[in-house]
Amino acid sequence: MSKKLNEYFYGVLLCVCVAIPSWFLGNLFPIVGGPVFGIIIGMIAGMFIKKKEKFSAGVMYCSKKVLNYAVIFLGFGLNLSVIFDTGKQSLPIIIATIGTSLVVSFILSKVMHIDHKISALVGVGSSICGGSAIAATAPVINADHEEVAQAISVIFFFNIVAALIFPALGSFLGFSTVSGTPFGVFAGTAINDTSSVTAAASTWDTINHLGVETLDKAVMVKLTRTLAIIPITLALAVWESKKYKDTNAHFSLGKVFPFFILYFIGASIITTVAVHMGIGIEVFAPLKTLSKILIVIAMSAIGFNTNILKLVKTGGKPLIMGLCCWVAITLVTLSIQYFLHIW
Repeated sequence: MSKKLNEYFYGVLLCVCVAIPSWFLGNLFPIVGGPVFGIIIGMIAGMFIKKKEKFSAGVMYCSKKVLNYAVIFLGFGLNLSVIFDTGKQSLPIIIATIGTSLVVSFILSKVMHIDHKISALVGVGSSICGGSAIAATAPVINADHEEVAQAISVIFFFNIVAALIFPALGSFLGFSTVSGTPFGVFAGTAINDTSSVTAAASTWDTINHLGVETLDKAVMVKLTRTLAIIPITLALAVWESKKYKDTNAHFSLGKVFPFFILYFIGASIITTVAVHMGIGIEVFAPLKTLSKILIVIAMSAIGFNTNILKLVKTGGKPLIMGLCCWVAITLVTLSIQYFLHIW
């Protein structure tokens, strides 16, 4: 236990130190928001800190575990019936965007002669849930560390771009400023990683004084989309095993399944039961605030781990693929939202 604490200490401390000014700056400049400041300041810190070894474990903990905890705390104050309604409402968009991204990445891998493993990682990362989908898919297709790093760099780059520009894009497109549903569905389906979904949705809430309405909607849509990890990785495992008879790839449901979703649902059940018993939903407000603080800490870690200069120099083709997937997903989700009268 003591060894673990020592291993994580410096990285967690760094992320908290970045998150504190980011939180206050986000309150001073709500049009930007704390999560975006966390990403930017984290990136700047990453550029100046050359020896990152002693920070790496703690930063990784913040970017993964702390983000999961943030999502779990979001469950408090949510009614399960709303979650089911959101999943049902967004399911056609989720299926369409996942299919679009996978088809686009497959076609571009042939046209641009991109390695099939990198194209698969970029495709699933763009369509499902960014780094988590890449991490789940990599062992299934036997991707090496360089391929995984390249794919994650591409996905994180567009995560940051999305977190920065989507609130402004939402305003330009005329999304409702009195309801968080249209932008929440947009962010939850068009942005690939949970981190940037929460960042963009939090910023929209802050700009339009919606509390956490957009954030709740976006996270519920995103969590519904995250479940696609399971069938996609199963399909890739079957495909890979048929293509390479001697492969050592193994599929483990325990490693793939996003268990934090179960805790998120558990938190929602607690809220649903409490409200049914007559307890005011405002009791859970401090946990909502804690969730938003944890999101800023996670964003700081994401920013710290993103090397934009190296990505631009070495990842031209995968970057173009990621851009095409991202644009295609955005256009598809906007079209279907318009058709379904959500936007």
